Amino acid sequence: MTADAGPVSSTPPGRAASAPAGRTALGRADSGAPSLADRATPPLDRGGPALTERQEARRRRILHASAQLASRGGFEAVQMREVAEAAGVALGTLYRYFPSKIHLLVATMQDQLQHLHTTLRKRPPAGDDAAQRVAETLMRAFRALQREPHLADAMVRALTFADRSVSPEVDTVSRLTTAIILDAMGLEHPTPEQLSAVRVIEHTWHSGLITWLSGRASIAQVKIDIETVCRLIDLTAPRPVRPA
Repeated sequence: MTADAGPVSSTPPGRAASAPAGRTALGRADSGAPSLADRATPPLDRGGPALTERQEARRRRILHASAQLASRGGFEAVQMREVAEAAGVALGTLYRYFPSKIHLLVATMQDQLQHLHTTLRKRPPAGDDAAQRVAETLMRAFRALQREPHLADAMVRALTFADRSVSPEVDTVSRLTTAIILDAMGLEHPTPEQLSAVRVIEHTWHSGLITWLSGRASIAQVKIDIETVCRLIDLTAPRPVRPA
């Protein structure tokens, strides 16, 4: 999920993905289930040792393939065997990095948010106050998702379906979203009240994304909701202490 500078990242990292052209058919079962040995092997990059340069390049190819397949056919188009083929890795290797399709798509959202965060730091929002800057930031994210609705739907469905086994990845997505909002606010040391406001803003943004993807809200309606909830930023800002 990149900002207004362009669509969701399409340049292959490291090695070009060989995803098939055209839209992937929906509703096919994923026949590439991991073996018992694969299931017993702890997944890579989940709080363990740092990845080597080669492992990181492999991981980036996998995430790129996942985003490409999701962009073409949504959640159902992301089949683990097809991801492995597009990324040029063995199926067992793919499961070492991502134990399930849900893990993979949540990690894909994490990757897209990191792209967004980098872009926003290069081109920060230009609002006059913190509430305006946060609203502009979140709407830039929405417009990027609007250009890739299938990818957006796949990532949001994965977040919705995620169980406790995906908690580390979901927590990382939440922390990234918080960091993006705090950067827009210009805060390094928020108060507990400000963090509470940020959480409510995150919930509203996520809810707005779901209602838009399901066709129950327009971008204009989502924009109003986001601008409204961002007023909490002013309400929770520390008040200057008046001299006695």
